[in-house]
Amino acid sequence: MAHTSAAAVSRAAPDQDPEATPVEQADSIFYRLLATYLPKLKRRVLPYNRFGDNLYHRLLFLSKHRRLPGDEMLWNDVLYRLKTTDEILDPLRVFVSDKELVKLYIRATIGEQYNVPTLAVLRSADEVADFEFPSRCIIKPTHASAQYILRRQGEPIDLDRIRRWFGLNYYRAGREVNYKKLQPKVIVEPLVFDNADLSDYRFFCYRGEPRLIQVDMDRHTHHTRKILDTEWREQDFSILYPRSDRHLPRPDTLPEMLEVARALSAPFSFVRIDLYSDNRSVIAGEITNVSANAGGIFRPLSAEQKASKMVFG
Repeated sequence: MAHTSAAAVSRAAPDQDPEATPVEQADSIFYRLLATYLPKLKRRVLPYNRFGDNLYHRLLFLSKHRRLPGDEMLWNDVLYRLKTTDEILDPLRVFVSDKELVKLYIRATIGEQYNVPTLAVLRSADEVADFEFPSRCIIKPTHASAQYILRRQGEPIDLDRIRRWFGLNYYRAGREVNYKKLQPKVIVEPLVFDNADLSDYRFFCYRGEPRLIQVDMDRHTHHTRKILDTEWREQDFSILYPRSDRHLPRPDTLPEMLEVARALSAPFSFVRIDLYSDNRSVIAGEITNVSANAGGIFRPLSAEQKASKMVFG
């Protein structure tokens, strides 16, 4: 990585730390170039097969973590191995990646009362044009992640965006192969507990046992997080988003949420179970196979060791 001359480094990146060594400056430029050109490599160069996918994931890991993945039982390394081996192709992992089908798994495992109600599943762009969306609802593609439209008070809806979802192959966006063959659909749901700003509880489970809890707050405004153990003891780190300074009371439904997470995670090695609660009832949201696509940056970075030990032992 240090083949670039110090003079060239200085010209290419005048905003570099003037006290950095030439090697450190060259490394910084390398990672900036990697982050810039990796999306183009993904779209135009790397083949859409397991070889191309895994090479992309290796480069993505290098870009995010500034190191190559290893064999250690570290948080992101475990997630990397999960998504680059045949485990991610397990039929059940693929099945629960679909936001409509996961409800069948939830119903069969813990009961229909834990599902978010479904108002409609739209299976074509024509159905979108004919459907009358409720004034309060959330609209999501069933075959993708982190895509949604939140309707709070009857605001206008971007119907063109919803129709474009039918042409979306989320596998091509992040090379997550569990999404590759999912049928494009759009699901419409009511706001859980009729609350547009509900905190959600994400349980990281290993071998069917909840180990850590991530609570996301103000996701649609000023996203922050807390990480807690299963005894509701707050940890001194966060992942990706800033650590919230808000006091977070222990929910009365924590024992029930732990039981739900335990049941839903039982068939999997490492998985994230996403739940909601209004302190009276518990609702299961989604099951996430590879959290943050193995790009969860810990704040501080050193906390990855601590979290890994808490989860994997």
